[in-house]
Amino acid sequence: MSRAAGDRIDTVPGMPPVIDPHNLYSETTAGKLSPAVAGALPRVYVPNVRSNDVYVIDPATYKVVDKFKVGLSPQHVVPSWDLKTLWVANNAEGTTRGSLTPIDPTTGKPGPAVPVADPYNMYFTPDGQSAIVVAESLKRLDFRDPHTMALQFSLPVPGCAGVNHADFAIDGRYAIFTCEFDGSLVKIDMVAHKVMGYLKLAKRSMPQDIRISPDGKVFYVADMMADGVHLIDGDSFRKIGFVRTGIGTHGLYPSRDGTKLYISNRGSNMIHGRTKGKGSVSVLDFATRKVVAEWPIPGGGSPDMGNVSADGKYLWLSGRFDDVVYAFDTTTGAVRKIRVGMEPHGLTVWPQPGRYSLGHTGNMR
Repeated sequence: MSRAAGDRIDTVPGMPPVIDPHNLYSETTAGKLSPAVAGALPRVYVPNVRSNDVYVIDPATYKVVDKFKVGLSPQHVVPSWDLKTLWVANNAEGTTRGSLTPIDPTTGKPGPAVPVADPYNMYFTPDGQSAIVVAESLKRLDFRDPHTMALQFSLPVPGCAGVNHADFAIDGRYAIFTCEFDGSLVKIDMVAHKVMGYLKLAKRSMPQDIRISPDGKVFYVADMMADGVHLIDGDSFRKIGFVRTGIGTHGLYPSRDGTKLYISNRGSNMIHGRTKGKGSVSVLDFATRKVVAEWPIPGGGSPDMGNVSADGKYLWLSGRFDDVVYAFDTTTGAVRKIRVGMEPHGLTVWPQPGRYSLGHTGNMR
């Protein structure tokens, strides 16, 4: 990481400046909505993997107000770098028949799908010049035009089985992707577009989501098999700690004030199986790196992926194996449930504060 005088961050060319080097989430706090999202309907978009559709929830009423068919196996709803489009990643169970369905956030309606091979997930380069389609089954990252999705080039990651989630260094110079099926991480040089190395996390490991700390020094990696989060020094690319959370640790979402990390524990993993009753959310304090609260789901549940509301008052998560969506009150931990389609996965809440999106369900900066 390059830091100049006064702790200013020297970013890669084209990347918007880091306003606060001590809190890279400073521009994603409640109320800091970009002019680019003016007119966007306040909605929660829920992709349902097994019913091949998207349910649309009005967060004000907790009611499903629309639903529409998309491609095969929709996995995540991904805000574009310029905040003007929401892309549904339909990976067609890892085949070349995948597609990306655009949603206009001002109408909430889908447009014609774009054929794209195996788009399990999608990110955007910090300069906004490329979309990065995470082709999980093909073990590669496809860099594409962020608007037309025309292929620019592909970067194979042969040592990363199950490549799926990512986050970026504070200066944009590298990204770290998780490798779900071999328990490791891969570090990518975002300037030279090459693999910088691999890091094995543990003997029994299944890494899922990854998120950087506000000061840019530590990457938190959710491990569904280890039931907690690994702490990774991104610059030296080494493991520096581990925090136990709950069974099936899965998704990671910073609070709107950038002080806490909401951690979804799906309640099941490869060891425990798909058992109900153990799903929860852990709240980690970034300053102390300790869990300060636990939010169980009454009656059990399977919280998976989602994001935080624009005002920071609710954490919205899909209930992967219960066909519901959860809305957690971030003050009390109380939860509401909304019935949706079959196997909801990477939902997004829109609009969200921030200047630009790095992808996933709203990795905002």
